[in-house]
Amino acid sequence: MTSKESLPVAVIGAGPVGLAAAAHLLERGLEPLVLEVGPTVGSAIRSWGHVRVFSTWKYNLDPASVRLLERNGWEAPRPTALPYGAQIVSDYLEPLAATPELRDRILTGARVVAVTRQGMDKGRSQGRESAPFLLRIEHDGGQVTEVPARAVIDTSGTWTTPAPLGSSGLPVPGEAEARAAGLVTGPLPDVSAGGFAGRRTLVIGSGHSAANMVLDLARLARANPGTEVLWAIRAASPARAYGGGDADQLPARGQLGARLRTAVDTGAVQLLTNFHTASIDVHDDAVTVHAADGRAVSVDRVIPATGFRPDLAMLSELRLDLDPAVEAPRALGPLIDPDFHSCGTVPAHGAGILAQPEKDFYLAGMKSYGRAPTFLMATGYEQVRSIAAALAGDTEAADAVELELPETGVCSTSIPDDAADAADGSCCSAPVPVTIGFATGLQHGRTGETAPV
Repeated sequence: MTSKESLPVAVIGAGPVGLAAAAHLLERGLEPLVLEVGPTVGSAIRSWGHVRVFSTWKYNLDPASVRLLERNGWEAPRPTALPYGAQIVSDYLEPLAATPELRDRILTGARVVAVTRQGMDKGRSQGRESAPFLLRIEHDGGQVTEVPARAVIDTSGTWTTPAPLGSSGLPVPGEAEARAAGLVTGPLPDVSAGGFAGRRTLVIGSGHSAANMVLDLARLARANPGTEVLWAIRAASPARAYGGGDADQLPARGQLGARLRTAVDTGAVQLLTNFHTASIDVHDDAVTVHAADGRAVSVDRVIPATGFRPDLAMLSELRLDLDPAVEAPRALGPLIDPDFHSCGTVPAHGAGILAQPEKDFYLAGMKSYGRAPTFLMATGYEQVRSIAAALAGDTEAADAVELELPETGVCSTSIPDDAADAADGSCCSAPVPVTIGFATGLQHGRTGETAPV
């Protein structure tokens, strides 16, 4: 009979945080098995590969992953450069996945549809912690298999479960039909790839992803007469989206806000405030979007930038304790409320904060933030370093969470190529070292752009 300790640690998702988890597990002498639903590693990032991120390479590389890569002859990118999503995949994730240590430990085309304990359902307690986990996997082609694991780290993210357009948290009437027809797009489409030039497009949302799309469309409109850009926000004022301009500690974010303000002030973008989407009517190759106050806007395409949600369906047989507002681990929820925290003000955290009643199961990466949007790749790297230490029995290392973060948020941006260096457009103001010892406890009030990273 196979012992639980001899089983692999299952890592769900082969994005930056999932592969980092595998690298840290290997350093701890633990066997990882990475399960990725897409055909390749970094599948979600490939969807927004045309977007440049605010964070320099320095904040996008995991130390254990770098050590593994360098042992195999890899040369790191220039640390002050701002990569596109596609570069994160091609210059970092693909070489990492191709290392001899990881290439046979990654299974692509493998969708995890359920996680449970072997031989027992959610209601059974006796012997629960000693039972292995069991993951049910649907493979490309329809085959279904089950894999046992000693522990599970879920880094599957939230990219495939965008939030609906309705301000009440529900899809509005007609939204499903419009999405199915492609008239409501994904959250970060490449507007230069076709389908937007010469058309009228409505962007809904007030975060940095929305700002990216508005500015990309405005740039497209300058080169393509007849292209119209509309931007709808629920707030009464766009001030928060504009940010601090020249006073912003993040030059790239300040630049983004300033350009957004100029686009609105010059009429290149039509701003709709207090716009709460109520319904959508589909008309052949166009839609009419109705607001709750009776306004109606007819457009050719809608770009939704309203955030994301975690998919918790596959975890229904596990015992989870989640914050009721943001659906993050309960101890993390108060630290990531978007009304009070930007990326740099969320303290570093690890296994102690992320632990669940289901022993040896962890949510990590973007999925650990639930509905809260502000997330740093570097935060995820420290999460999985701590988790790997905890699973290896090194409590001291797991609790000693140390992370150097920028003071404020790290988000994606549409910075022109000539502003791609940190000196011109980095998120990185003076970094703030954050050390948290979980043995002392954390007390914060209740209270998480999203950027893809």
